[in-house]
Amino acid sequence: MNAAPPLCLTVAGSDSGGGAGIQADLKTMLALGVHGMSVVTAVTAQNSLGVSGAWELPAEAVTAQYRAVVDDIGVHAVKTGMLSSAALVETVAALLADTAAPAVVDPVGVSKHGDALLAASALDAVRGDLLPRATVATPNLDEVAQLTGIVVESEDDMRRAADAILGHGAGWALIKGGHLAPQGDQAVDLLTDGTEDRWLRAPRHSNRHTHGTGCTLASAIAAGLAKGLPVPEAVTAAKEYVTGGIAAGFALGRGIGPVDHAWRQR
Repeated sequence: MNAAPPLCLTVAGSDSGGGAGIQADLKTMLALGVHGMSVVTAVTAQNSLGVSGAWELPAEAVTAQYRAVVDDIGVHAVKTGMLSSAALVETVAALLADTAAPAVVDPVGVSKHGDALLAASALDAVRGDLLPRATVATPNLDEVAQLTGIVVESEDDMRRAADAILGHGAGWALIKGGHLAPQGDQAVDLLTDGTEDRWLRAPRHSNRHTHGTGCTLASAIAAGLAKGLPVPEAVTAAKEYVTGGIAAGFALGRGIGPVDHAWRQR
């Protein structure tokens, strides 16, 4: 009998178009050699043009899914995504507190199309309950502004933003600079635990088909952690994977297409 691969759990919303959310997470986990499992927090109706509807699941349904997986199968890393209300944020934070596995927190605030996915009333719960459970927190610049009030316009601002995220209790902060005004031909992220800064630079691709990049990056980090990689190595490998996925992104529908999760297999 073959041994099971590392086990990775995504706690996130469903994207009916398959570009982001649990669909992107599970594709990423499969591509990176871990067994993906899921806890659905919300169902969205979305496609390449945007989100036309979203329905949050009750906290008890989220808890039941989580406990069913973790209590029987176990887990080596958890990734959280869309948690649209304070009740869900608090529920998931409590579940993470009872789980002896690293957690990657992607504090999803808006979709790629600009649709709000996090209630303003949930921000305090993210800051006070969820970020302290994060082994790695992965906000983009819009989410940084939501959570800290810091508007990032430079790499120095990224350092200030990281300090603010760490101040809420995250073990490591990965400030994603993909939305920063282009500095030459590179996209830059900052990874830090408050003592060691790592600037992660990769070619900035002109491809506009980037739906699911945040979900994919966070899931790839969780996959690395599930394999036992230290945080810096897991993040570096995840950055390489998502950069390749962006380069291979493809048109789908009439709007923004997804990254290609299977680019290494093409």
